Amino acid sequence: MDTFKAEVESILRKQKMFFESGMTRDIKFRLNALTKLAKTIKKYEQDIYKALYKDLRKSEFESLASEISGVMDEISYIRKRLRKWARPRRCAVHINNKPASGKLYPEPYGSVLIFSAWNYPFNLCMTPFVGALAAGNCVVVKPADQAPATAEIIIKILSECFDPEHVVAVHGGSDHASCLLEHKFDYIFFTGGENYGRKVMRAAAEHLTPLTLELGGKSPCIIEPDVKLKVAAKRIVWGKFLNAGQTCVAPDYLFVHESVKKPLLDEMKKVIKAFYGDDPQQSPDYPRIINSRHFERLKQLIEARECFCGGVTDLDDLYIAPTIVDNVLRDDILMQNEIFGPILPVVTWRNFDEVIDFVNSRPKPLAMYYFSDKCKDLDRLLSRTSAGGMCVNETVTHLINPAMPFGGVGNSGMGGYHGKFSFDTFTHTKPILNKFTFIDLPLRYAPYARKLKFLRFICKY
Repeated sequence: MDTFKAEVESILRKQKMFFESGMTRDIKFRLNALTKLAKTIKKYEQDIYKALYKDLRKSEFESLASEISGVMDEISYIRKRLRKWARPRRCAVHINNKPASGKLYPEPYGSVLIFSAWNYPFNLCMTPFVGALAAGNCVVVKPADQAPATAEIIIKILSECFDPEHVVAVHGGSDHASCLLEHKFDYIFFTGGENYGRKVMRAAAEHLTPLTLELGGKSPCIIEPDVKLKVAAKRIVWGKFLNAGQTCVAPDYLFVHESVKKPLLDEMKKVIKAFYGDDPQQSPDYPRIINSRHFERLKQLIEARECFCGGVTDLDDLYIAPTIVDNVLRDDILMQNEIFGPILPVVTWRNFDEVIDFVNSRPKPLAMYYFSDKCKDLDRLLSRTSAGGMCVNETVTHLINPAMPFGGVGNSGMGGYHGKFSFDTFTHTKPILNKFTFIDLPLRYAPYARKLKFLRFICKY
């Protein structure tokens, strides 16, 4: 570990020198870097598919849809708008400062540390990286070691694209992550679980380093009696069992009105069969659990339960079937912590106030989903609850819109990114006041005798 610590110190010294050279502040330099990144990702596209299959058994379609396309869209979206975003812009000047002009000057932080998560190991590493790169920073990337094949291809892509004094991707597990956190970075971006997020925040506090935390939480999926059952069933099943439920914004529990629970669950059971066949284990489109530790954790949640559907497990294959657990009590263990797997507990409600009270009794979720045809209770839900983001009659897809920020609130995280919000996250907006010299009002200068009354008149209070 001493060798790694020395390596990190060397990286940061070189990045500091490179950043201070001013190279990364040049917009053309940033645009060229983004273009080269896009070309290199395209070059290694097949290798990325192979890595994601090896780590998570993802199909090529799911890998393209949920991993690669999001990164490529992010690069394209930012490239088209970067010159405008990076341009200093005028701002108003208060009367107390006149005569003067004001500007807001976007500037990069310096050296940025990015921690990725294993569940979408390519997307969740490269998407924030694109924002940090576009903002003009030097970057140290720590891919998720739990997805080693994807980490390898990320390191290969970044080492081919960038000089190490600009961008470095490093190997290693939790010890290496802890070692990185001992060093002073100018910004930290972390995606992962709440417990480790707390450790990252404590470490950042030691250096007064600003940070973004993308965490998780129990995202409710609320079903009104007037829901369109067939559409809702497809969208919920897709959002829940995408990546075998290992999605930070997956519906974590189904909160359904008692009058439509049975028809909705029956329809969802049909949809699971339509998506993955009679035996999802044989489906080429159904991924696997990341490792045996997470498999055992998930298996314990459904052992000795009568599942409405699913419940089948296979340790050798790291397979857990798409599982719905009915008749779950609100204090059940399934309702305590984020499940992060292909298990969907079902609870019912009768009065919408129950929904609001229950959601508010828990930590603020990363996402919230609401299904209703007439949306009569939507305004109440929006005004009386809080979540990182929300979909109406949809799941998950709010996070792929680059015109919207993606992030949490409270225990589910802080800060947001994607599109312009990524650029802003990795940018310090420096205010510049340019005071004119053709006049110099004496009011502010001592002595202050006989000036207080005039000052009160100007301040108007």
